[in-house]
Amino acid sequence: MKAFLLVIVILIAVALFFTWRRGQAGQVTRLDDARAEAQRWYERLGGQVLNLHSEDAAARQALADASERYNAAGGQLQQAQTVRQFELARETSLEGLTYARAARLAMGIDPGPDLPPLAGSQGVGQLTKEREVDVQGAHYKAGPQPGVDTPYYYPGGRVQGRPVPAGWYSQPIWRTALGAGAGALAGLLVFDALFSPGFGDMGYGDGFADGYQDAAGDFGGGDLGGGDFGDFGGDF
Repeated sequence: MKAFLLVIVILIAVALFFTWRRGQAGQVTRLDDARAEAQRWYERLGGQVLNLHSEDAAARQALADASERYNAAGGQLQQAQTVRQFELARETSLEGLTYARAARLAMGIDPGPDLPPLAGSQGVGQLTKEREVDVQGAHYKAGPQPGVDTPYYYPGGRVQGRPVPAGWYSQPIWRTALGAGAGALAGLLVFDALFSPGFGDMGYGDGFADGYQDAAGDFGGGDLGGGDFGDFGGDF
């Protein structure tokens, strides 16, 4: 009986060992795949950064942002040891390629094939018409196309929990809004003036409230309706 139980224990131990080995092998495979995927997009971004040059202000700014993401992705790849860390490096490279694609559009050349969607840009939409507002004595513009007055591209994302659509902006307001104190508050006020009808009746954007109904579809599905931005008043 004891010999039989010993055999059972040995068989269970062997089964557990091989199950563990298969799990380890699968984890190594996932890690290798994640590393290769991140490296592929990183190298593609490097080719864009090295080969694209322009004197156009909007394209030059977008390329500077693409170069910054390239450097950041390189640092992430050097330190990455887990699947999640390689996925973050991949996302940074894709963001850089989004900026490079915007630069190509600003230069008037073929932007190339579509890119996988950015995780941080899911559901925020993009601008389809120009916006112009005055907030605290400063003038701000945003629109779907690059221009002399809108040289800063933003691929879309959430800033302090608020969805900000992809488009071209007169200033990198998202950086201000990510700060602290009065600067962050001013940045959020600008977003509210640009994308919510609430401040249109308060002199922050002349005629904005009248144009909001036509602008309701600017955000690719209504994600930026009153539900997301409606709590601005309470926050302030």
